[in-house]
Amino acid sequence: MSLDPSYLEPTHFLWSFDEGVATITLNRPERKNPLTFDSYAELRDTFAELSYTDEVKCVVITGAGGNFCSGGDVHEIIGPLTKMDESGLLRFTRMTGDLVRTMRACPQPIVAAVEGVCAGAGAIMAMASDIRLASPDAKTAFLFARVGLSGADMGACAILPRIIGHGRAAELLFTGRSMGAQEGERWGFWNRLSNDVLTDALELAHQLASGPTFAHAMTKRQLDAEWHVSIEEALDMEAEAQAECMNTKDFTRAYEAFAAKRKPEFKGD
Repeated sequence: MSLDPSYLEPTHFLWSFDEGVATITLNRPERKNPLTFDSYAELRDTFAELSYTDEVKCVVITGAGGNFCSGGDVHEIIGPLTKMDESGLLRFTRMTGDLVRTMRACPQPIVAAVEGVCAGAGAIMAMASDIRLASPDAKTAFLFARVGLSGADMGACAILPRIIGHGRAAELLFTGRSMGAQEGERWGFWNRLSNDVLTDALELAHQLASGPTFAHAMTKRQLDAEWHVSIEEALDMEAEAQAECMNTKDFTRAYEAFAAKRKPEFKGD
């Protein structure tokens, strides 16, 4: 069942919707926007519902008060975890993994607009986004080793090396050190830096939302699916995917617009 993007009122984060772009704002600025058990679950469920919400063409995720997200709340998550049995811990780690799973599975491109602190689960959410923009003061840290945990958290050992390379990912995950914005841009974690990151992220999101959204969803799907296959398999998969896109009305609209020397108006069908 799809959500109604014009009237959604989540409990644990802010939501706005304008011309196909949904903006999720983590909103606990007094604590640098940490996550709780409930906010993890609500974010997971929201991204899952976006798979059935055609009105949303692109998603921006950001944080309030000059910071993105400081990770799991120390008192509301970390403390209780130390008292859970093994089955409870596994339920939690599977739930957090499901947030990444639903972010990657939803067809909409996700643009992260990051300022300030981006740590722990916050760094993971940025990592799991499709495009990442950051302010020059952004500091990113995969902190798990610093609290006695593995860097193998929420897909980090699978996704992060594909973004920045194995050696760089290993350094960040083993040490838990902070990666500065300029370093992150140089390494390819950030697509670009911006002095007005949310404005630029929204501009990019609206640009994507006005494009061929069926084709964008196909691109997102294939970017993930082709991690695991040979070039030969990828060529076959892309042939099928592109043929499916060529059968859309958007493809015909683009040709007709080109022939008429005007800009195409895509409708996602």
